[in-house]
Amino acid sequence: MFAIVIGGGKVGANVTRSLAERDQEVVLVESKASRADTLESEFGHRVIHGDGTELYVLEQAGVTRPPDIVVAVTGDDEDNLVIAQLCRERYGVEKVIARVNDPRNQAHFDLLGVTPTVCPTQRIMALIEHEVPQHALVHLLELRKENLEIIEVEIDPKCPCVGKPVNELGLPTGAKLISVLRGGVAEIAMSSTVLEVGDQVLAILEPEREGEVRKVLLGS
Repeated sequence: MFAIVIGGGKVGANVTRSLAERDQEVVLVESKASRADTLESEFGHRVIHGDGTELYVLEQAGVTRPPDIVVAVTGDDEDNLVIAQLCRERYGVEKVIARVNDPRNQAHFDLLGVTPTVCPTQRIMALIEHEVPQHALVHLLELRKENLEIIEVEIDPKCPCVGKPVNELGLPTGAKLISVLRGGVAEIAMSSTVLEVGDQVLAILEPEREGEVRKVLLGS
């Protein structure tokens, strides 16, 4: 695999290090001279000093080959968006991952079809919601490109699904139970699996079906 990582901060450096340790071909682009010098002392010829939004820098990094994947993880959302667009539309790179630093900018990435994206803030908030839930339904993961999301639901005594097998729940089209965690043991959700109080259920669904799934599992 050949990867280009743009942005030599902690994330970019760690991604580069991990790929290098797996004997993958990787090039790291960093715009700040002092940071690039520091990175070069560790990664040697893999480091290129330059602005990843400029064409000649991307070409110097090897974007015309093209790479198997480009990872845009600078600290500037506008730069990451530009890099992703250039790599996909001008150079035909099929796989691009972009970092979204400010979750308020996610809509811009979605509008331009830049997927997948990684937003540390959203990931941390999802973990907070999971560890300290305020509601019975927790959003775990969004798959924007596929128009799907994964949610976790804890079944309590008031839920209308208690005592029902999965195939009798009446889940809407576009929604499916993935697994059931019961007593610390996870199992694949089969059509015959009967839901019990205390079960933690994972479901995958189209986002617009969330209200229907909530009603089926939680009654609200």
